[in-house]
Amino acid sequence: MVTKDTNCVGCRRCEAICPTGAIRIRRYQGEFKENAYWTPRDLKDLYKHAEQGGVILTGGGNDRPYPIYWDHILMDACQVTNPSIDPLREPMELRTYLGRKPDRVGVEYNDKGEPELKTKIAPNLVAEVPVIFAPMSHGALNLNMHRAEAAAAEAAAAKAMGTYWNAGEGGLHRELYPYGDHTIVQVASGRFGVHAEYLQVSAAMEIKIGQGAKPGIGGHLPGGKVDEEISKTRMIPVGSDALSPAPNHDVYSIEDLRQLIYALKEATNYEKPVSVKIAAVHNVAAIASGIARAGADIIVLDGFRGGTGASPAIVRDNVGIPIEMALAAVDQRLRDEGIRDWVSIIAAGGIRNSGDVIKAVALGADAVYIGTAALLAVGCTLCHKCYTGKCAWGITTNDPYIAKRLNPEIAAERLTNLLKAWAHEMKEMLGLMGINAIESLGGNRLRLKAVGLTKEEMDILGILPAGA
Repeated sequence: MVTKDTNCVGCRRCEAICPTGAIRIRRYQGEFKENAYWTPRDLKDLYKHAEQGGVILTGGGNDRPYPIYWDHILMDACQVTNPSIDPLREPMELRTYLGRKPDRVGVEYNDKGEPELKTKIAPNLVAEVPVIFAPMSHGALNLNMHRAEAAAAEAAAAKAMGTYWNAGEGGLHRELYPYGDHTIVQVASGRFGVHAEYLQVSAAMEIKIGQGAKPGIGGHLPGGKVDEEISKTRMIPVGSDALSPAPNHDVYSIEDLRQLIYALKEATNYEKPVSVKIAAVHNVAAIASGIARAGADIIVLDGFRGGTGASPAIVRDNVGIPIEMALAAVDQRLRDEGIRDWVSIIAAGGIRNSGDVIKAVALGADAVYIGTAALLAVGCTLCHKCYTGKCAWGITTNDPYIAKRLNPEIAAERLTNLLKAWAHEMKEMLGLMGINAIESLGGNRLRLKAVGLTKEEMDILGILPAGA
């Protein structure tokens, strides 16, 4: 056997499948002279630029050592005067409704004296657990992963844990149309795979304006990944690069966005909610206010820890703001303006566990997207080589030989187990706070306490220090 060390990307597959457990991977420490300022990563990137003269690509989310605010937030718990709730003995509600809510509800009585709802309710998604599989396109992921996500969403629904999955900006493979009632479809700047049937088969539609991993720039699926199936789904020629422009060329103002929102609603007979996804940036609260007034039913906030199939490393590592800050700022702005009920908020970009979900809800989210966590659940090891199309675990590759490594049935079972486990843990955390419904926690930042944060950070998050 001959090895080529230069081909190692740190996926750790060889270590995982070694039948004798003989392989161990250790980081080589003697590569560069130690320097606290010029790290090995900085030196490697500089050498690549000097040798190739091109942009360095990467995949996955931001792995730089920025503060992780989730880890500086603790949850409150009940003790004597306000007893906790035992989720094993009392009913706990994780169901959340995603969409516009009326300012007030009118009721009238019929001839039989029975109350009937007078107010017309806008279309809402009903998620039995506030966790949704994040948008990851067909092309960036292979069809096996999409099969797994769709099947997991459907399977979870059958087990009274119904949720949704987002097909991303690459269209929806016709094999997955039967899962349409649990599918959110995207309308991005490239309009790949967008047609009337695609919109009508979905549960909801999402306009993609920005992405947390690369705010302000477009997408690029290399032509080498565009095979026959992706060609049909995206409606582009085989082998051609799929380029999504940085801006949506029909959206240059809130008024333009409103036209697109209502065009999608008109195309689906006003029967489906429309969400707008934006990256978390410094003025995100003002942007979200405009989106709410433009007629969106849901706003998706994607923080700088969000993953991606391919992005310039310099952009992924240096642009955007944390989802915790963006979420708190947007929720407070909408409340101050009296329009919080106009939209639901989905938080994305760095949700790692059920604790992060509960904290996100308390900061103002109605639900969360999970992308990287879903990939990890089916075998990803965060080697950040998604963009190469040679994913050793068969997740982000369209090579038919390598894609066989991902069994969609096993992956769907693991994703379903993930949702089930998180749901149990979320009920436990709600119970210890004396809350029996997830919607009662929404935006209730008094149940959160800060540890090791500055006053300015706590002011933005809207939480008090521990002990206060």
